Amino acid sequence: MSGEALIETAGDAPRRTRFWSLVVLGITVCMAAILLAMGRVPICECGTVKLWVGEVNSPDNSQHLFDWYTPSHVIHGFVFFFVLWLVARRWSFGARLSAATLIEAAWEIAENSPVIIDRYRTATIALDYYGDSVLNSAFDVVSMIAGFVLAARLPWPVTLVLALAAEVFVGWMIRDNLTLNVIMLLWPIEAIRSWQSGS
Repeated sequence: MSGEALIETAGDAPRRTRFWSLVVLGITVCMAAILLAMGRVPICECGTVKLWVGEVNSPDNSQHLFDWYTPSHVIHGFVFFFVLWLVARRWSFGARLSAATLIEAAWEIAENSPVIIDRYRTATIALDYYGDSVLNSAFDVVSMIAGFVLAARLPWPVTLVLALAAEVFVGWMIRDNLTLNVIMLLWPIEAIRSWQSGS
């Protein structure tokens, strides 16, 4: 490759970064607009914005910036990075991150639909779950992006250990995590439900 081509490629990198950053931001803004149109509250109905909510069985859960389900969204980022690396490794990093953001945003919209909310309330221990605030959904997307970027920068064994550690720690702390959430949403098991409820 000639020196001139190298300079042109290097000069294009910031422009491509800006472009894909705008795509990611645009997807997130569109998601927020759709959630608002669906009737989701912009922020917690309590009228405040908290950095962290540590009480799972609380009206504040899934309403503020971060909570015990934040690690699940970071793990989403890990998973999306590796899946897209396998099936679309020729795509640029920005294109793969945009695809991951689109998937996460689509899930946030689906998760806050009446069908999925009712499913959570009947199949899991989330009896008081009425959906996320738009702010919480936006920060769930931010958490996924953080996980995606971490997975891109860390050796895969480190990413795997982080994911397993997060699942074990969150499961120990609140008797729920990404794995249990998926199991109980798709194939509810009464023994797990009893353990989660402390019976």
